[in-house]
Amino acid sequence: MKHRVLIVDDKLEMAEMLADGLSERGFDAVAQSSSREALALFSDDSFDALVTDLRMPEVDGLALLAASRKAVPDRPVILMTAYSAIDSAVEAIRQGAHHYLTKPFKLDELVLFLERALDEIDVRREAKHLRAALEQRSSLANVLGKSKAMLDVFDVVERIAPADVAVLLHGETGTGKGMIARAIHAESRRAAKAFVHVNCAALPENLLESELFGHVRGAFTGATNNRDGLFAEADGGTLLLDEIGEMAPALQAKLLHVLESGTVRAVGASKERAVDVRVVAATHRDLRERVRAGLFREDLLYRLEVVTIELPALRHRREDIPLYVEHFLAAAKKKHPQSKVVRIGAEAMQRLMDHAWPGNVRELEHVVERLVLLGRGADVSAAELPATITAPAAPGLPAAFEGGVLPIREVQKRYAAWALEQMGGHKTRTAEALGVDGKTLAKWLSGD
Repeated sequence: MKHRVLIVDDKLEMAEMLADGLSERGFDAVAQSSSREALALFSDDSFDALVTDLRMPEVDGLALLAASRKAVPDRPVILMTAYSAIDSAVEAIRQGAHHYLTKPFKLDELVLFLERALDEIDVRREAKHLRAALEQRSSLANVLGKSKAMLDVFDVVERIAPADVAVLLHGETGTGKGMIARAIHAESRRAAKAFVHVNCAALPENLLESELFGHVRGAFTGATNNRDGLFAEADGGTLLLDEIGEMAPALQAKLLHVLESGTVRAVGASKERAVDVRVVAATHRDLRERVRAGLFREDLLYRLEVVTIELPALRHRREDIPLYVEHFLAAAKKKHPQSKVVRIGAEAMQRLMDHAWPGNVRELEHVVERLVLLGRGADVSAAELPATITAPAAPGLPAAFEGGVLPIREVQKRYAAWALEQMGGHKTRTAEALGVDGKTLAKWLSGD
C-alpha cells in the first residue's frame, strides 16, 4: 500500500514538481498551493506525511505543523525553508517536526527522510497495536471477577506468572481456564513471545503427536514436508495443553521427556532440538483419580502441578454474575447494534442469579447474546429468558437414585459420585461440602 503525502507550497509549480517526483518513487503524493485549504485536508489520518514550506502568506508552516500534530500526533512533518529562515526551522524541530530541508535540495534527500520517518512510524504503530491487542486479549485486568474465590485466583496468578514454572489449571468446562492461561502468559517475561493453544481432546493420538512435536518429510503417509510442531512454535513463549487428561499414555511419556530434558524430537527425526517453553496444562478431570485408574502418569502429574489453580464454577461465585452480564451485554450490543435491548430487567436478572449454570461463564455469554438478538424492547423480561433458565428444578432425588430402594452403601457411593460431579470433580471441596475427610469420601466412592 502506497504512503499518501501532502505537499504544501504557495508556489504551485514547486509543489507539483515534488509531488510528481514522489509519485515516480512509489508514493501517492498530492500538491496543494493554498495553505489555508490544506488545513482541511489533514484533519484526519487520510495523509501519512506532510511536506510543507515554512514561509507562506496565508498560514505558515509552523501553523500547519501544529494543526497536523493536533489531528494526528505521530504523523511526520518535514519542512522546506530558505537558508535565511534556519532559525525558524530549528524551532519547528523543537515543536515536533521530523526534519527540515534547506532549499534548494535534491529529491533524493526528501525521499530518504520521508522513508525513514514513515518506517519509524509504521514500526511504532504496529508495536502499539500489538500491545493493545495483547492486553485486550490476555491481561489479567480483563478477567472478570470480584468474588473472594476469583480474587484468590488473581492473587495466585500475579505471584506465579513471573516464575518460570509449570501450572495446572483445574475447573469445569466454561470456567475460563483459557483466559487465565493467557493472563499468566501476558504477565510473564514471555509475554512478547508466542502463546500457543492446543486441545488434546480434539485430535487423535497420531495427529496430536505430529501437532505437538512436528514431523519430517516421509515420516508417515501424507507427510510431504517437514513441519515444526507446536513446541517449536511456542519456543520462548507459553504452550497451553488444554484437556491434558485426555492425552494418550504413549504421548504422556513423550511429553514427560520434553519437560525433563527441554528437548523435542519430531516424528521420524533422528535428532532432538532444544526448546524453551513454559507449559500450562488445563483439565476438568480429577487427574489423581485418573492416575489411580492407570489412565494418567503419576510422574507427569508431578511435573505439571508445580502450581495448581482451581477455577471456581460460576454457581459458587454468584456475586460475579451481574459483572459478567454487564460485560457480555455491552459486547453483544456492539456486535449486534440493531438490537433494541438496553438492560436486563430486575426479575430476569434474579432468574440469572438463581440459575445453576452447568456451562458456567461460557453458557452465560451465549444466553446474554441470545437475549440481545431476540429481545423485543429495552428491558429484557423474565418471560424472554430461554426455557433452560426458567424451567423449575426437577423435584425429587437425582437420577442416580431412581429405581427403588437401594442398600445404604450404594446410596453413599452414588451420592458421593453425584456430589463430586456437582463440585466439578474436585475432591477436597466435595469432602468439605459433605462434612467428611478425604479418606471417608474415597471410601464412599469405592463402595467399601
